[in-house]
Amino acid sequence: MKVAIIGLGFVGLSLAAYLGSKKIKVTGIDLDNEKLQSIKKGIPPFYENKLKSYLKKAIDFGTTFESEITKKTIENDLIFVTVGTPIDKNNKINLKFIKSVANSLENNMHDTKHKPTIIIKSTVVPGTTIHTVKPILERNSLKESVNFNLLTNPEFLKEGTAMEDTINPHAIIIGGTNYTSINKLLKFYQKIYSKKNQIIKTNNSTAEMIKYANNSFLATKISFINSLAIICQKIEGVNVDEVARVMGLDPRISKQFLKAGPGYGGSCFPKDLQALISFSNSVGYKPELLTAVHNTNNNQIKIIMDLITKNISILKNAKIGILGLAFKENTDDIRESVSVNLIKLLLKKKCKIIAHDPMAIENTSQIFKNKITFVTKPELVCTDTDCIILLTPWKEYQLIKEKNFLKMKKPLIIDTRRILKIKNKKIKYIGLGMGKE
Repeated sequence: MKVAIIGLGFVGLSLAAYLGSKKIKVTGIDLDNEKLQSIKKGIPPFYENKLKSYLKKAIDFGTTFESEITKKTIENDLIFVTVGTPIDKNNKINLKFIKSVANSLENNMHDTKHKPTIIIKSTVVPGTTIHTVKPILERNSLKESVNFNLLTNPEFLKEGTAMEDTINPHAIIIGGTNYTSINKLLKFYQKIYSKKNQIIKTNNSTAEMIKYANNSFLATKISFINSLAIICQKIEGVNVDEVARVMGLDPRISKQFLKAGPGYGGSCFPKDLQALISFSNSVGYKPELLTAVHNTNNNQIKIIMDLITKNISILKNAKIGILGLAFKENTDDIRESVSVNLIKLLLKKKCKIIAHDPMAIENTSQIFKNKITFVTKPELVCTDTDCIILLTPWKEYQLIKEKNFLKMKKPLIIDTRRILKIKNKKIKYIGLGMGKE
């Protein structure tokens, strides 16, 4: 079985590394030549735990990488499409990369007897595979089931645990209308995964909707607990973590994604929720709950700014320390990071920013250049600062000793993740969601 993976971002490269490590013949394809050169050397262009070691194994076992779709691509048995699906300025899904891939595949499928199975793994709104991708592939007399098979197979990876999720997915969804092609992919997965992995067969549009339903529900849980955290913040003695812990004991709820914080970010939840809202509006339903989830998340940064302005009377020239730049721990991803957006607001207020993150400094420096100061040790954020805001729950931040916080001008900490254990009364500690500030 030969496999091609088109798009070597977070999803595609994780899949290529895992399949290649299983000694499956894999060809990875990406238009970004700079990225490709790094990957060919065994160096992922982004940080993801365990990815580098799996990528090295894959390369050692013969995984190759190319910069374009050719007739050779069509000779693969399975062609996974894992390109990005950003949103446009109107918050609608932008399918330009998907359409480009479909065009290239169609151009190269003529004059070949090989019938590949094309699998849309990118996140796309319901109907995209059938009503957008299929017509492009069939544009010049090609026909599904005759010249190619077409399936939808969404992914459910979490940044920071992408390899673990690729190796042991909680569910595998195969969407399609052709039994033969569905069975082909099912048998492929049965060979590389254990019998414990649940495989669900459905149609293309339902498979597409399942992905959006998952992400939207998880985003809803985050916004829900963040709303509770704001209420808890205003009640003396109430701790949102205790509330969430007991909620999580209820098997109907579970504890995952019930950790209050500064709001969700990253490459998936923000864009996918907005895309689903726009899609829902386009089919005639105004999704008020999803809109509220989105608005609640956007409001989190205002809550943090209100805490800052309430405790610092003059922001101009105030030195603000930022602990954590990535949108979550165990990644260097700063897309839709609350930290980045907060820094932008503070710079508009003429604040001076000093920041630390164990993984995301390089990515953040590309945005701010020399407008803010980056330090290599978290303790250095403390010196002569007016306020420290902890935004990303890196474990090493819990190891900062209290004596370092006493080096601040007037010790003030806003901990949006409530991971610091501050006992010294000289330090004003505000844990978001921990009683009256």
